[in-house]
This record gives sequence, C-alpha cells and structure tokens, in this order.
Amino acid sequence: MNAWKKILPAVLAVIGLLGGSVFAAERATKDEAQAMVKKAVAFVKAQGADKGYAEISNKTGQFVDRDLYIVVYGLDGVVRAHGANQKLVGKNMLDAQDVDGKYFVKERAELGSKQASFWQDYKFVDPLTKKIEPKQMYCERLDETVVCGGVYKL
Repeated sequence: MNAWKKILPAVLAVIGLLGGSVFAAERATKDEAQAMVKKAVAFVKAQGADKGYAEISNKTGQFVDRDLYIVVYGLDGVVRAHGANQKLVGKNMLDAQDVDGKYFVKERAELGSKQASFWQDYKFVDPLTKKIEPKQMYCERLDETVVCGGVYKL
C-alpha cells in the first residue's frame, strides 16, 4: 500500500499529460487548415462548383476533420458551401458579426477581393467545446469566391 502512495502521483501526472496531448490531437493545426483549403480549391477546380460545393458541405466528407471544416463564400457574402452548417448555404451573411461586433464575412469578402490568400482573426463557436473561441481562418480566392478553413486559438 505504501508503494502506491509513491507511484500514484506519477501515474496521475502521466495520465494528465497524455490526456492533454490527446485533446491537442483533436485540434487542427494552421498547416492542416492551409492544406485542406488548397485541397478544396483543387477539388472545385477539377470537379466543378456543383460537385465541389456538395462535397464541401458533406459533414462526413473529405473536407471535415475534427474541428476543421471548409466554407466557401461568394465575394457578395453568400454562402456557397459550409462543412459545419448546411442551413447557411445560399444565405447572404455580409451582416454577420462576431461577439465583438466584427463583420467577419464582410471583411473576408473584402480581403478576398484584394488578395489571393490571407489569414483572418475573429471569434466563432468551436464545434468541440460549443463555446465562442478566437479563430484564425485561412482563405484563398477562387474566381468570385473565397475558400476558407480555420483553427481555434485556445
């Protein structure tokens, strides 16, 4: 019994460390977000918008991985595809604001009209925690759209 008193704190410490790394493994990285956006752009170019947007909006498809999913916005603010919320497809979201009042879709459309690719910061609901968290979104312009995927900065 005395040996357990010595070993137990070490065992709990190891479990705690492993638990943290397991949680971290559930999170996408910035490199993974960029790679998935590039893959989505290539897919839409190869397969066409209709098939591409359908695959991007498929919650069990190749463009959803853990807390990472792809969204496509027209430069007019209309959602063309959304890997986390299909109900938004077809809706104009230019007036959407985050909790700080930032018009993040309007900003995204403006950045997309000026730059071939960019990172954008705003706050959004994390699909894993269901809490509003700081998020960084990587986007690439494709014709009159921006194809984006983001990571949560926890």
